[in-house]
Amino acid sequence: MLNIVILAAGLGKRMQSNLPKVLHTIAGRSMLAHVLDGARALNADSIVVVVGHGAEQVKTAFCTQTDLQFALQEPQLGTGHAVQQAIPLLKEDGEDDVTIVLYGDVPLVQLSTLQALLDARQEGLAVLTEILPDPTGYGRIVRDLNGKVRAIIEHKDANEAERAIKEVNTGIIAAPTAALKRWLAQLNNNNAQGEYYLTDIIGMAVADGVNVAVAHPQASFETLGVNSRMQQAELERLWQSEQARRQLEAGVTLADPARFDVRGQLVCGRDVFIDVGCVFEGLVTLADGVRVGPHCVLRDAQIGAGTQIEAFSHLDQAQVGHDARIGPYARLRPGAKLSNHTHVGNFVEIKNTNLGEGSKANHLAYVGDADIGARVNIGAGTITCNYDGVNKFRTVIEDDAFIGSDTQLVAPVRVGRGATIGAGTTLTVDAPADQLTISRVKQTTIAGWTRPVKKAK
Repeated sequence: MLNIVILAAGLGKRMQSNLPKVLHTIAGRSMLAHVLDGARALNADSIVVVVGHGAEQVKTAFCTQTDLQFALQEPQLGTGHAVQQAIPLLKEDGEDDVTIVLYGDVPLVQLSTLQALLDARQEGLAVLTEILPDPTGYGRIVRDLNGKVRAIIEHKDANEAERAIKEVNTGIIAAPTAALKRWLAQLNNNNAQGEYYLTDIIGMAVADGVNVAVAHPQASFETLGVNSRMQQAELERLWQSEQARRQLEAGVTLADPARFDVRGQLVCGRDVFIDVGCVFEGLVTLADGVRVGPHCVLRDAQIGAGTQIEAFSHLDQAQVGHDARIGPYARLRPGAKLSNHTHVGNFVEIKNTNLGEGSKANHLAYVGDADIGARVNIGAGTITCNYDGVNKFRTVIEDDAFIGSDTQLVAPVRVGRGATIGAGTTLTVDAPADQLTISRVKQTTIAGWTRPVKKAK
């Protein structure tokens, strides 16, 4: 059985926030959500989140995730005390049972590192350690003359020689579950902070003849925790730099890797180009040859090969076919499905609409709740009037129709194949195929009319 305990009870006082620290975000997701991703990737049999400050907020944030169990730490008396609260929820099935301890404010530990920790633990207990040029504040890894780990000494309890040690404890461990329970029961708080240190179990393991192995993270950002807004911002940029590096190595061209944000998962084909200031949220897929202009936001979007998205466009839960052109300043809202070779231009908003192949809406239009055929032209200023204040209705525009500028299509309404709607029309009745339909007040000129002028004071 594999148990994972995530410590998430801290106050986070330096965050200066009413939100529990572990609910603050990195790359658009809470720190605790990142940690849970790693736990689930290991196929854990049990995931226990130890909560304390803001416990109800944390539970509410994850109330739909049925694979989680919560243990309350109240009051907060140290990391050892926190893990003690999880003991009743740990599963056991035999000698091979393992418990990993993670931290809700250390969000970016990668799966490969966790797997290396588990592999090292096969010899007994394993600790994730790191070599730091400045280890101030960290617990030091104390080894004997043979290089074996003997203990972890917290910074405040370390003497001068111990403080000179560069190898530090990250706090992340993997231990045999039965032995962990026994060691936790023996903890005391005879130390400078009057807390029950989880790290004290290392000395107990050594005393019991249990081998203490170490594993190391592949990247330094993996073990960085967040205790302040500054640290949160620094870790955000480190993670975005890592995201950029991965995309560059996969062949994506980034105009400036320092101005690139992925807040979810970005999947790119070959020869994709992304300009500065773009944000990708949720799952975004860019097929071969897609070009994304500056300062675009894409959320849960699928973009076909060869499509160009021009500057300042927003695409949310939208699908776009190949060789389309979007923007600049276009907005595709949820349910927008654009076929191949479509054009959606500046200040055009499309929502819950199917736009057929080769159709275009190039200027200043709103198209909502519509089914539009192929090769349709939608003129500037056109809107579908799809909402009567209570209900929404659909507009249907068949293939090869031409919708003149400043047209209002009052749904439910259908425009027949090849029909032309004259500029300025308010269409309230179906327009027949291959005919011109127009509704317009007859133009008149009033002879002798003059503009009013201001009276002299």
